[in-house]
Amino acid sequence: MSRWEPPALEGILETVLYCTTGTEEATRKFYQDVLGLRRIGGSSYRVGGDVFLLFNSDKSGVQTEPPPHGASGGVHVCFLTSPDAYEGWQSKIAGSDIEFIQEITWDESGFRSFYFKDPAGNLLEIADGDLWPP
Repeated sequence: MSRWEPPALEGILETVLYCTTGTEEATRKFYQDVLGLRRIGGSSYRVGGDVFLLFNSDKSGVQTEPPPHGASGGVHVCFLTSPDAYEGWQSKIAGSDIEFIQEITWDESGFRSFYFKDPAGNLLEIADGDLWPP
């Protein structure tokens, strides 16, 4: 009997870069004023159909939900899958001896996402829908 494999991931939902408290204002201005990214709230920007996030690592590195990230220079990427394949991806990750860190159901959208780390320590996430408003 063959093991079920989830379908291929559909895309990258979001990419996160980090700033610090001392560079936050100048960095936000750079992405808005120089690169012309459209702000969709807080630290969130739309770039075409994709989402770019600028997080303050002084804060994201010590938070409890979502899991802390950015304090040690690691990067965060969220992959997108379909709702039908979401639990299959959870099973695949769990079956690969990779530590499952946390799952969140997002209040605004009702979509779910779960977190885990790659071998280099980067925080990865798989979401079952677009967590960001168009």
